[in-house]
Amino acid sequence: MSIALTAALTAWAYCVQPAAAGSAVVFDLEDGHVLYAEDIDAPWYPASLTKMMTAYLAFTAIRDKRATKETKIFMSPAANRQPPTRLGLKVGKEITLDDALRALIMRSANDVAVAIAEALGGDEASFIKEMNQTAARLGMAHTHFINPHGLPAEQQVTTARDMGLLAQALLRDFPEEAPLYALTQATIGKITIGTHNALLTSFPGGDGIKTGYTCASGYNLAASATRNGRRMIAVILGESTSGARTARAAALLENGFRTREWKTAFPIARIQNYPSEVVGAGFEPDAMMLERFRACKAPPPPPPQETASAATAAGNGNGKPNAKSDVKKVSAKPTVKKTVKKRKRRVQQ
Repeated sequence: MSIALTAALTAWAYCVQPAAAGSAVVFDLEDGHVLYAEDIDAPWYPASLTKMMTAYLAFTAIRDKRATKETKIFMSPAANRQPPTRLGLKVGKEITLDDALRALIMRSANDVAVAIAEALGGDEASFIKEMNQTAARLGMAHTHFINPHGLPAEQQVTTARDMGLLAQALLRDFPEEAPLYALTQATIGKITIGTHNALLTSFPGGDGIKTGYTCASGYNLAASATRNGRRMIAVILGESTSGARTARAAALLENGFRTREWKTAFPIARIQNYPSEVVGAGFEPDAMMLERFRACKAPPPPPPQETASAATAAGNGNGKPNAKSDVKKVSAKPTVKKTVKKRKRRVQQ
C-alpha cells in the first residue's frame, strides 16, 4: 500500500507543475471531482465566457416554451452598434434563435448577444438581471454580470470556479445542445463563420465550449473534451496568447484523463465545495484587475506592418478575408488634407 501511495504522490508531483499564468481548474463533468486547481476563486474578467450564460438563458427559454429554435431575433440599433466581433447584420434584419446561438458561440458575436437579450428578456437590462439571478442559483458566488457579451466593464467579474460551474450547468442541464460547442464552421444566410476554439481541432476528444478575450482579461477558455464516455472540463483565465490558452487547456485535460482513476480513489473535493481562501461572497475587482482595465482603455497603436495572414485572420475570425479589407494603405508622405484611418481592432473573441 505504501509503495502504491508513494507512486501516486510521485505522479502527482510530476503532473502538476506551477502555472505560467492566471487561474485554472480541471474537473470531471459527471461527479465534479476537481483534478487540479489554481487560484480557483481569484477574481477575473470573464470576457466572452459571459456568452455561456446568455446561451444558458436561451436554452432555458426554449425548455420553458417561452421560445423555440425558430424564434426570430431582430437586429436593433443598440445591437448593431456593438463593437467587434460581430455577425454584422443590418438594423431590422432577423435570424432564427438557432442561427443566433451558432453566431453567439462560434463567432462570439457581440451584436447577436444583445439581440438575444432584447428578444428573450424584453430589454437588455431585464435579461442581465436574469443572468445574475441565474448565476446565484447555480452557486456562482463571485460572479457579477453587467452585459450579455463580456465586452469590457469594470465591475463584470468572475472566477475559474464560477465559470466551471456554468460550463457544468450547460452540459448537465442541456445535454442535447452539446453538439453546438463542437462546431468549427457554419453558414448563416450568406455569412460563413468559424470557431475561435483551436482545441476543437488540435486536441483528441476536444468538443467545446467557449473562448474569450479582452485586453484586460487576456485569453480565457472554458474547454471540454470527451474520451471513452468520460468528459472533462477545464477553465483557463488570463493567458497571454491564444496559443498559450490552448496549450494549457490541453495539458490540464490530458492530465485529468490520465490521473482521474487514481486521484478519485482519495477524498477529493468537488467543484462546488473545493477549498477556498476567499471568505464570503462578493464580486469586487482587485487592484491588479482595475490597473489592467484602466490601462486598456487607451488602445495601443497599430503595428507598423501587418502580414497578409494577420490581415486575413482579422477579417472575419475564420481565415477568410472580408469583402472590404480592414487594412488600408498609408501614404509615406503626410499631407494636410488626408488623414489616416486607424485599423479596426478585434475587441473580443
